[in-house]
Amino acid sequence: MYYTQEQIDRANQADLVSFLQSQGEQLIRAGQEYRWKRHDSLTVRGNKWYRHSQSKGGGPVDFVMEFFGKSFTEAVEVLTGEKGAAPPQDRPTPAPLSDFRLPPRSTDNRIARNYLTAARRIDEDVTGFFFSTGDIYEEAAHHNAVFVGRDESGIPRYAHQRGTAGSFRLDVKGSDKAFNFCYRGEGERLFVFEAPIDLLSFLCLFKKDWQKQSYLALGGVGEKALLRFLSDRPNIKTVFLCLDSDEAGNDACSRLAELVPEGLTVHRLIPLFKDWNEVLQHRAEITDGKY
Repeated sequence: MYYTQEQIDRANQADLVSFLQSQGEQLIRAGQEYRWKRHDSLTVRGNKWYRHSQSKGGGPVDFVMEFFGKSFTEAVEVLTGEKGAAPPQDRPTPAPLSDFRLPPRSTDNRIARNYLTAARRIDEDVTGFFFSTGDIYEEAAHHNAVFVGRDESGIPRYAHQRGTAGSFRLDVKGSDKAFNFCYRGEGERLFVFEAPIDLLSFLCLFKKDWQKQSYLALGGVGEKALLRFLSDRPNIKTVFLCLDSDEAGNDACSRLAELVPEGLTVHRLIPLFKDWNEVLQHRAEITDGKY
């Protein structure tokens, strides 16, 4: 089923208090917010929700998918009361959103947090930021760390699972690699990485005012996410290619640099070790700060 961007935006503006009341749910007022009696650590206010026990939150579509077990298209239908249509015939269609569903979340993020901070040495303030936005969480079945990619409207369109023990990696079925794990800042610089863990590691190494700029993981070395990001963000003026320091990473940087639209400046940032997480692991040994 197909929903227009206008319908998706309308779904994400739904008032969650009114929605829950329409579902027969009991709410308890707490100042300007409401607590959901069935999940007493969860508060809603307008079109936003936050689950304090797990430090995560989001908007109405995320909420209906998370707590009512709906797919993306089902959530939009529930919130708008409108049926989807067949995709227009005169435009290419991405993978159907109905095929994509975020893996169920664990009751807490303890194992994923420990993996990222202890095994990967990523600073707690960096991981905490992305856990709080819901862009990283722990899935229930195997306690994998899940990295979520969203479109410009904040709708999850991609998810990658990374095992917290061993080398397991998997893109969730139906993921659209044009919308990979990222952070969208308001500045004119975009830093591009192969994997989410490299992106997080880079933020730890270059932490000052990091939220002003934008950061993107490609989920490999393909160009799909980069080209989509630049199309959606015309404010970007400079692209920093921060891929791995190996033959595949160097070859990909040469190829990607040719694909960046004319008028943008492109720089190659080469990590001191193979990748940025390896640099982070050796941070204490690099006394001059030249990573």
